[in-house]
Amino acid sequence: MFHRIGHFVVRRAWWVIVGWLVAAVAIIATAPTLTAQTDESAFLPKHYESIQAAQVQEKAFPANFTPAAMVLFERTDGGKLDGADTAAMGKVVQGLTDKHVKMVETILPVSEQSTSKDGRYALSMVGMEKNSAHKPEAADSAKELRDEAKKLAEGTNLKVQLGGQAAQNLDQKDSSELANALIGIGTIVIILLTLWLIFRSPIIALLPIVSIFVYSMVANGLIADASKAFGLKADSSVSAILIIVLFGVGTDYFLFLMFRYRERMRAGEDRKTAVVNAVGRVGEAISSAAGAVIVAFSVLLLSSLGMFKALGPSLAIAVAVTALASVTLVPAVLSVIPERVLFRRMVQWFRWDWRHLKWLVLLPRTKPWAAPGAVGTFLPTLRSRPRCNFPEAWRIEPENARFAALGRTVERRPLLVTLVSGAMLVVLSFAAFGYKGTFDLASGSMPKTKESMVVQDTLMTAFSAGAADPSHIYLTSTKEGAKLDASALTGYVAELGKVPGVAQVVPQPHLSQDGATADITVMLKDAPATNRAIDTIDGLRKVAHGSAPQGTEAYVGGITSVYKDINTAMARDYSLVFPVAALLIMLILALLLRSIVAPWYLMAAVGLGFGATVGATSLVFQRFQGEPGLMFMLPMFIYLFVVAIGTDYNILMIARLREEAAEGHSPRKAAGLAMRHGGPTVAAAGSILALTFATMLLAGNSLFSQIGFSVAFGIAVSAFVMAMFFTPALTALLGRAAWWPGHSRIPGHAGDTPVAADELEPAGRR
Repeated sequence: MFHRIGHFVVRRAWWVIVGWLVAAVAIIATAPTLTAQTDESAFLPKHYESIQAAQVQEKAFPANFTPAAMVLFERTDGGKLDGADTAAMGKVVQGLTDKHVKMVETILPVSEQSTSKDGRYALSMVGMEKNSAHKPEAADSAKELRDEAKKLAEGTNLKVQLGGQAAQNLDQKDSSELANALIGIGTIVIILLTLWLIFRSPIIALLPIVSIFVYSMVANGLIADASKAFGLKADSSVSAILIIVLFGVGTDYFLFLMFRYRERMRAGEDRKTAVVNAVGRVGEAISSAAGAVIVAFSVLLLSSLGMFKALGPSLAIAVAVTALASVTLVPAVLSVIPERVLFRRMVQWFRWDWRHLKWLVLLPRTKPWAAPGAVGTFLPTLRSRPRCNFPEAWRIEPENARFAALGRTVERRPLLVTLVSGAMLVVLSFAAFGYKGTFDLASGSMPKTKESMVVQDTLMTAFSAGAADPSHIYLTSTKEGAKLDASALTGYVAELGKVPGVAQVVPQPHLSQDGATADITVMLKDAPATNRAIDTIDGLRKVAHGSAPQGTEAYVGGITSVYKDINTAMARDYSLVFPVAALLIMLILALLLRSIVAPWYLMAAVGLGFGATVGATSLVFQRFQGEPGLMFMLPMFIYLFVVAIGTDYNILMIARLREEAAEGHSPRKAAGLAMRHGGPTVAAAGSILALTFATMLLAGNSLFSQIGFSVAFGIAVSAFVMAMFFTPALTALLGRAAWWPGHSRIPGHAGDTPVAADELEPAGRR
């Protein structure tokens, strides 16, 4: 099938190129705008208690608001606030109210309850339009509030800072824009430098960048269409991840094709025949690898969290477009570029060759001009030196290639290679048991110097740690029209105050207008996003439900309750998504390899790679850097990229190994040849993808650093440990059994019965 695709693309190359350009322009012009969703509670299904609590609040207390922002006042000299400061704070609050900032509905004045016990800090709560704090527009309102508050405080002794969710979104937006720019620039630079070092050709280095730019527009447009059509909620991290997926995976598939194209050219084929055969031979590996990734991403639709339901299909669409372009657009471009131009090295564009450069480097050392008459004899010699024939030099494969040597090692000592590489994975996997998750995404995704983070840290020290975002218990009557018993409420509030981890319960609950629902504010001892606060929610829910007066029902809400439910949903997703994805990927591997044995140990290797990645990340960030925990979504991101994309390298290597076995080589010889020919592709693709994810370390925050390190490490393990050593060595040890029940088509050693005709390429295409 892929030979037919190759023939079609080569015969109609310009039509294919123009078709992609037209499609890109049309899709991007008609696609809706994709906005990010940052409200964690919006990602949860409605059957979770935190969401039910929010629904009770909305119905019983429509006028209530959870502060979208907080104006923090303190003296510039650090002293206690006095009467003059109180008057100045009142003017600032009134000035902000009179400004009528967009989306801002209420700005509460400073009160005794909103002043710290030491009298040094005071808060003014800002209420915004319902469900608006997480919208992108709220960040603009927060910026206006912050700027106006500072202007109004000029000439006073007050220092004014803005914190809260809207302010965090503003600061996070600024950090994300910088991070995306650094990641994008870093990714492109890495791809250009790596490809130039491999092929020494500026055209080849630029080709994937230009191609990916075209079909990235198609992918982004289709993602926006799908998000609008199916109501998917996009997370704020999707844009940065899409950049890396499109460039990383796109470059991977480009290398899969490019190395095979060069190999066919080295075998003596003309340009167009080489393109056809490259697509024919590597197209199945690309489609299978992409299929495994698409399946792994698409299985996230089974997730109960909206963030993954949106992320999975978005990345699946991006990979599908990338795979389609890799077997159509890229081959079309290759078929129209003459090989003498494509492989023309950088030095030739400037009319230099390596021999001249070598002489110029040696000039200061040899000093040939020092001898009498040396200059007169040296310059003619330099001009007369034979030029290296660069247009043909790339056709010759180096005899002492490193991967040929590595292939011989795998061929001669497969047991040793299997044990060493497997032991490395197992040892690191044990460290995964030390993994601890954290929900403190705000502090993880921004530097501590950002104003909203300074406010958050101040609130934790000046007030109780949980005062920045208290929990709420909504006690509602289950009898139609019945009011709550005030005397029963007093005892109920007292019971809530006894829960371990609770710092304070506001003694006077806020009753709804009909008296049927009470809002009880609970401040926890720990910050809302910490694991200790989340554990407190367990005890709080148990007491809130068990001690509820007869005829009432209690719901525990607030952001900490949301985190608790997300934690529960994640545990459910891990137990469902991972097994389903593994089974589907195994099915793809079985169809590709015509075997039911190989998929089992390939997936076992991938599982070890996953464990090793989690273990290494836990060691680096928790043990060595002293982080309290890793981002709670990190295992899912490792699954997305290490398990899904890392499987690409296993597929490419095992497909090449099977191809060599089908040519009549023994299992060990086939493993050595697979390493020799497939190793450079895996090494180059793995290096580029790992380095592109490593660019996330440039973002300067813990959240992106954890994602960048873990995925870069996992990709490196997948490419340089699993695909290049563990998988081929273990396959060599298993021999023909690895291909059961299709082993009858794989000769056991050279000289056996030739492989079936449908397993080999026609002679004219070789």
